[in-house]
Amino acid sequence: MTLPLDSGALAARFESVFGASPAGVWQAPGRVNLIGEHTDYNEGFVLPFAIDRTARVAVRLRPDSTIRLLSTFGNQGLTTADADALSRDTARGWTKYPLGVLWALQERGLQAGGLDLLLDSDVPRGAGLSSSHAIECAVITAVNELAGAGLDARDMVLATQRAENDFVGAPTGIMDQSASLRGAAGHALFLDCRDQGSRLVPFDAESAGLVTLVIDTRVSHSHASGGYAERHASCELGAGALGVRALRDVGLADLEEASGLLDPVTFRRVRHVVTENDRVLQTVQLLEGSGPGAIGPLLDASHASMRDDFEISCPELDLAVEVSRSAGAVGARMTGGGFGGSAIALTPVAAEQQVRAAVGQAFRRAGYPAPDIFAVRPAAGAMRLA
Repeated sequence: MTLPLDSGALAARFESVFGASPAGVWQAPGRVNLIGEHTDYNEGFVLPFAIDRTARVAVRLRPDSTIRLLSTFGNQGLTTADADALSRDTARGWTKYPLGVLWALQERGLQAGGLDLLLDSDVPRGAGLSSSHAIECAVITAVNELAGAGLDARDMVLATQRAENDFVGAPTGIMDQSASLRGAAGHALFLDCRDQGSRLVPFDAESAGLVTLVIDTRVSHSHASGGYAERHASCELGAGALGVRALRDVGLADLEEASGLLDPVTFRRVRHVVTENDRVLQTVQLLEGSGPGAIGPLLDASHASMRDDFEISCPELDLAVEVSRSAGAVGARMTGGGFGGSAIALTPVAAEQQVRAAVGQAFRRAGYPAPDIFAVRPAAGAMRLA
C-alpha cells in the first residue's frame, strides 16, 4: 500500500498543481461497521466505528464557478466542472463524490462557487470500508468551514446522504457518514437511524487483548449496483405489507405472523433486519458491561443472517469468516453492504499471526487472489489538519 501524504506534503503537492497554497487540509475517516448491516435505511440501529484510514483533501475556494479536482491515485487526471451546471450525468469516477456534495449543498441553498481540490486517501476502495463517504465527509467539512455555512453534524449527514442517493445514485442510509463525522478514538458509535440519536460506546479492543482485523477479499462492490438496491426495495415491500413505516417497527415477536403474510424471499429479508437490530442492542449492552471479548457469538450470528437470509455474502467472504474463526478469532462477520468487500475478525492478539496465515493459505488453496489483511482501531472523526 502506498503511504498516505501528510498534510504538509499534500499542501505542497496542491501548490505545485494549482499554483497557489490551499486554504487548508481536512480529513475524514473510513469506517468499519462492527454490527448492524442494512438496518440503517430501515430506520434501525447500527454500531460502526471510524477507522485510522482516512481521505484527506487540500482545498481552496475560487472567485469564479470553476471546479478543478485531482487525486493522487488512479490515472483520471485533472477534472474540470462548472459549479453552476453540476450534473450527475457528467460526473465520472471518484469525482462524483465531491461534486455530489457541492450539488447537495446547492440544493440546500448554499452557493460555495468554484474550488480547487486535491485528494489523497488510504481507505481501500471497494472494500466495504466506506471510502466514498470518507471523501464526501472530508469535502463537506472543508467547504462548510471555508464557506461559513454553519452546518452541524446532523446537517452534514443529511447533505452527504442526499449526495449519495440523488447524485451518485446509491440508495444508502446515514450510517457511514455519521461514523465518519462523529467518530471518536476508542469508541464505536451507537446510532439510531430514525432520528440520528447517537452515543459513543466504549470499544477498546486492545485493552481487552484483542485486535480487529479487516480482511479485504479484493472482491470489489458498488452500492450503486443492483443487488443493494434490490435489498432496499425488498425491505420497503416488507414494511408496506406489514403495515409499518419501516422495519424498525417490527419486533422479534412479530416474525411468526410476518412469515404467513410475506413471500419466502421477502420474509427472509425482513427477518435479517429485525434480528440484526436486536443483535445491535445486545452488542451495545455487552460492550458497556462485559467488554469486547463477549460479542463474538453476535458477530457470528450476524454473518450467518447476512449469508442465509439477506444473501449478500460471497464465497470469499464466507471463507474469510470461517477460517478466521477456526484459527482463533472470537467472532467474525462480513462488514459493509455486501456482494464483496471485507470481513472483520475480532481476534486475540496472541492469535493474530495465526489468523492472518490461515486466511492467506485458505485463499491460495481456493485459487482466490491474496486478501489484504490489516488491523484497524477506532479513530477520531472528520477534522481540519492544517
